[in-house]
Amino acid sequence: MAKTLFEWDYSDYPGAKQYPHLFKPIEVGNLLVPNRIKYAATEENLNAHDGFVTDSGVAYMRERAKGVVGGLCFMQGVYMDEKRQGQGYVGQAACWDDKFIPGLKRIADAIHEQRAIAGFQLMDCGRVGAVEVDYCHGPSAVPQRLRIFKPVQEMSKEEVKQMVQQHIDAARRGVEAGFDVMEISGIVGYLISNFISSYTNRRTDEYGGDIRGRMKAVVEIIQGVKDVCGPDIPVGIRLCSEELLDDVRGNTPEESMETYKMSEEAGVDYISCTLGWQESIYPVISRDIPMGNWVHLAKRAKEHVKVPIQMAYRLFKPELPNEKIGAGELDFWEMCRPMIADPLMPKKVLEGKQEDIRHCVACNLCLARLFRDAPMTCYINPVCAHEADEQFTSPAPAEEEKEIMIVGAGPAGLECAYMAARRGHEVHVYDKREVIGGTLNEAKKSPYGDDELWTCVEYQKVQCEKAGVTFHLGTAVTADLIADEMPDSVVLATGPVYPPLETGDADAGKVVNLLDVMNGKADVGEKVVIWGNRKPGIGCALHLAKQGKKVTIVGREKTAGFDINPSFKWRYMIYMRQNGIIVYNDVDIVEITAEGVVVRSYDGYRWPVKCDTVVNSQREPNEDLKKAVQSEGIELFVIGDALIPRNLSSAVHDGFRIGMRI
Repeated sequence: MAKTLFEWDYSDYPGAKQYPHLFKPIEVGNLLVPNRIKYAATEENLNAHDGFVTDSGVAYMRERAKGVVGGLCFMQGVYMDEKRQGQGYVGQAACWDDKFIPGLKRIADAIHEQRAIAGFQLMDCGRVGAVEVDYCHGPSAVPQRLRIFKPVQEMSKEEVKQMVQQHIDAARRGVEAGFDVMEISGIVGYLISNFISSYTNRRTDEYGGDIRGRMKAVVEIIQGVKDVCGPDIPVGIRLCSEELLDDVRGNTPEESMETYKMSEEAGVDYISCTLGWQESIYPVISRDIPMGNWVHLAKRAKEHVKVPIQMAYRLFKPELPNEKIGAGELDFWEMCRPMIADPLMPKKVLEGKQEDIRHCVACNLCLARLFRDAPMTCYINPVCAHEADEQFTSPAPAEEEKEIMIVGAGPAGLECAYMAARRGHEVHVYDKREVIGGTLNEAKKSPYGDDELWTCVEYQKVQCEKAGVTFHLGTAVTADLIADEMPDSVVLATGPVYPPLETGDADAGKVVNLLDVMNGKADVGEKVVIWGNRKPGIGCALHLAKQGKKVTIVGREKTAGFDINPSFKWRYMIYMRQNGIIVYNDVDIVEITAEGVVVRSYDGYRWPVKCDTVVNSQREPNEDLKKAVQSEGIELFVIGDALIPRNLSSAVHDGFRIGMRI
């Protein structure tokens, strides 16, 4: 009979009735897991740079453990070599010595406090490791495609055997720390995947050659870890089902399925189905990839092995995994980024509170932070990485209850509104539009998944309603209105302004505003110049290119997309090329003529660009109403794009922090 760690009964919960397949038990090895929910191991850079666990790391995991409502909750993968060649993140937890066991036990205990199953992951980062040293290690010295990673040194046969033993020793420490499930990481270009792939394994000894030779080290690790864990602790592995490395002669999908079968033969109790490497040129998890795009790979995996199959990768909402589990095409719904954005997501699903879920927008800011050696931050969850700080998790009630006027019902104003109202303030939100959402109403119309950004406003709207915020839509705030209402505090969240182009004798009819273009209010010719090479201009350019317009972007920044995080920016660059968009960076428009515009480079070179329409996407801080508020002696806060034009994330974080402060 399978071992039960914690008793859970979901029968009376609305979510269990709506999504019955997500909340039914399953045996994994000799362990009974009460549901099909898994928070997958995710690096967060919250631990000390010497590998020891911190209070922040423990608090982060405790919150995710609460969210899985009895399911699997995995801590980040640990590195296992004292030389730190396998360390891929500055805040990655270490497990190369017994001295780390007490700290690791703190995480296991925190997970158990929430009656969840504690998972431990073994992760040597291989060719994407060595964050603190000069060289990483791998089966062969294959040059890096990405310049941010270190040169690769080929491992000797003795070093390969040592690496296998390091996995086994670290597994023993994980068991001693109290973890319930052991997992081997073999994904995205980490060391195990380096051995498996024909792209990175060019060895001629027994650890190379055909797929069985390339899997030899992996099989040895699985068998050794199984011996350490014994019969009651399941051992799983995360493996690529498709590497997406065809351009460098990586493994075929058929070879990848062979690795699944060989892992099952070696004794694994489950497989987490993944795809793609960090070196793949095809995107996998950004929002330009449709929801559920990869779930067919889980079905294919189940056709090759009998052990349970787990999967994440663009499965952000419960409907699809529930359907696929019910159809026998998937066994576990894994989550990384959705539970970074909302650690309690599956708990809210279970309780029938889906309107309270703050959905991930697949921007990959979390990844961009990790690869730049910074603590994790979430684009739309201001509490992420602050779980140990009660000011963020449980903001104190206001010492003095105030009447607050928030001008602007965009993401910054909405976030501030419900946070302030929760703390006891009387909050009134004004907007000259008849709808909420601010300029996100226009931004969501950009192609390639930008419609997902709107989930942020949907969440904020519900929270405002529950907190008792009063809305005054279709109401323009003036100095007279402020003087009449005389609130205790005013928050200006009015968004940016679009200043006119200073072009002398410009043809005014040729220049239109970006917002009018995105709303369909402006007449746009067949040849278009976008003035401004940041994200709003790029989104508008792609929007128009999809309509068949010939688009040129002209901007002052040295590179287009300066304000887009690097883990997503490359996608926009590709889409602009695919849509035939011409981009001139580090230039100014100096004249608008009947034929188009005249552009000048930083070194004074001038040339004409023909166009019918110029779209102004350049933004500046909004200074309106500041003097009116200050002249009345009212407490004033300016947030979001009204302060400095930036992005959705900055708006949300601004609103949250000011909502906590007032």
